[in-house]
Amino acid sequence: MVPTTTTTQKPGLRAHDDAMRATLPELVTRLRDMLGVRLVAYIGNVKSTRPVGEWASGARNPGEMDADRLRLAYQIAALLRERNEAVTVQSWFKGMNPALNDVSPARVLREGDPAEVGPNVMAAAKAFAYIG
Repeated sequence: MVPTTTTTQKPGLRAHDDAMRATLPELVTRLRDMLGVRLVAYIGNVKSTRPVGEWASGARNPGEMDADRLRLAYQIAALLRERNEAVTVQSWFKGMNPALNDVSPARVLREGDPAEVGPNVMAAAKAFAYIG
C-alpha cells in the first residue's frame, strides 16, 4: 500500500520531507523561486548572486554550514508557503520578528549556527503560519 497525503497530515511535515529529500541544486532552485536570488545569497552567506546560480546548476556547492542554512531556510519557506503567498514569505524572512528579539529571520539564519538557531526560527515560522 502506498501512503498518501491527507488533509489530516501534520502541518509542516511535507516541507520537512521535501527539504530532506531534495538534492542541493533542487533545493536552491526552489528556494530561489520562493525567496528571490538576493535573499538566498544573503542567507547562504555570499556577497553576490552568482554562487546561487552555480549552486542551483550543481556547478558548485556551498560549505556544509551554509548548505544546512539553505536546507533549513527551504523547510521554513515551504512551511510558510503552505498558507501564504510568496511575497508574504519573502517579507517574513526580511522583517523584524518579535519572536526573534526583533531581528529578521534571514539575519538570524545567516549569522547563527543552524543547529542552534533553527528551532527558534522554526518556532517563529510556525507561530506566524498557524497562529497568525
